[in-house]
Amino acid sequence: MNTRRKALLILPIIVLSLIYSCGPSVKVTNDYDRSVDFLQYKTFAVYDLKAQEGQMSQLNADRVTNAIRVEMINKGFAEVITNPDLKINAVTILKDKKKVTSNSDFYGYGGMYRPYGYWGGGMMTGVTSYNTYDYVDGSLIIDIVSAKTQKLIWQGIGNTELDKRPDNPDEFISSSVKKILAGFPPGSSIK
Repeated sequence: MNTRRKALLILPIIVLSLIYSCGPSVKVTNDYDRSVDFLQYKTFAVYDLKAQEGQMSQLNADRVTNAIRVEMINKGFAEVITNPDLKINAVTILKDKKKVTSNSDFYGYGGMYRPYGYWGGGMMTGVTSYNTYDYVDGSLIIDIVSAKTQKLIWQGIGNTELDKRPDNPDEFISSSVKKILAGFPPGSSIK
């Protein structure tokens, strides 16, 4: 394959990686009940997510619900209305926060070291500048409950700093839910 052809094949990969690297990154953690056999679960139902006042719009609540459905179906689970094995609920927490950063610049001159010892005193001056910026700390918590025992068996949390609205909320929410649910069911990848 010639060099030009290779470059044409690599170019779309580079462009896609740049696009995805510009969006906010989501830090994901999860926890689960280690005594549960997750292979016994085959069906699920998503609770009716309501937009919480000041937390999430109804549009975003619908996006989260749809993303959860898509991911669970892709993992081999069937969505049912009555008697599901698993009940899934999602909650968002948005907090206005402020971050302070500092930068110190030191400059000056020092003494000299000679073969017969250190000679002369130095002088050093420093300037520290402080910057603040406001952002929204956003968390999406996905709880998975066993319908039989009514106990929480798995929880995934995605957290990110949002300094502006995502350009494409459908893509951002879908990819965030996918990252959060990547650890479900524990111990296996996609069924």
